[in-house]
Amino acid sequence: MSEAPSTGRPVELRHLRAFLAVAEESNITRAAARLRLTQPAVSRTLAALERHLGVRLVDRSTHHLALTPDGVAFRDKAAAAVAAFDEALDAGRLRTWPLRLGHAWSAFGPYTTPLLRAWQERHPGTPLELLRIDDRTAGLTRGEVDAALLRGPVDAPGLVAEVLFTEVRVAAVTADGPLAGRASLALADLAEGPVVLNTVSGTTTADLWPPHARPAATLTVGNTDDWLTAIAAGRGSGVSTASTAALHPHTGVAYVPLDDAPGVPVLLARRDAPGHPALPELAALAREIVARGSTR
Repeated sequence: MSEAPSTGRPVELRHLRAFLAVAEESNITRAAARLRLTQPAVSRTLAALERHLGVRLVDRSTHHLALTPDGVAFRDKAAAAVAAFDEALDAGRLRTWPLRLGHAWSAFGPYTTPLLRAWQERHPGTPLELLRIDDRTAGLTRGEVDAALLRGPVDAPGLVAEVLFTEVRVAAVTADGPLAGRASLALADLAEGPVVLNTVSGTTTADLWPPHARPAATLTVGNTDDWLTAIAAGRGSGVSTASTAALHPHTGVAYVPLDDAPGVPVLLARRDAPGHPALPELAALAREIVARGSTR
């Protein structure tokens, strides 16, 4: 239940850190130990933040604390604010402000190396850091990166994105399995057996198949490495993009063209707020690299 926002003392960084610790630990006692504070101090700090915002952030009705819907929405904003503060006070980055570009897998596909090389040549004073983060927004909503290369639709609030190009999908099957020798496959071929889904950073869900032809079974994993391992072990097949085949080869996995699956848009996303001053240059260079590649 919402309360009237407090107009008293302003929110301080300690309020955000306490809330984030509680959100990650789901327990006041563990959060207090992590922050090296007493349990009552953390409880008071969290309560003060809730009074200031006028909403409940944490559901205290169970032994293991859980975030309320307002708490979930506030968590990403709090994390981004704390990350920005810590970044600003990092003495090692005061002279060179790196531009952090996140991705969950396959980066910029075939354009990854051209982008990194061209950026180094044109902007030597601004390092471009390419960071793999196993998260649907590659760390963007949590403030861990300044921009992110994402695949598929992104509905996280507070982000803006542009489509740079579209990748074709491929099937990933066990290298010594019966499907590996086929010239191409259809979604129905994969649905006859288990399908491995990366539910954390992947773009494939059971909704890719028609309702009447969903996979017989699914196996869920949390990142690309585990996805590849499961397929190589014969636990199922998978669907990904052409960049995965090029950038994530695996001796136990064969990539086969997939005839009837729609393409996947590759997006450059950023937060809808003032950010790194070099973001416009990054977007312009990314468009240039794609346009140059499409004319070859």
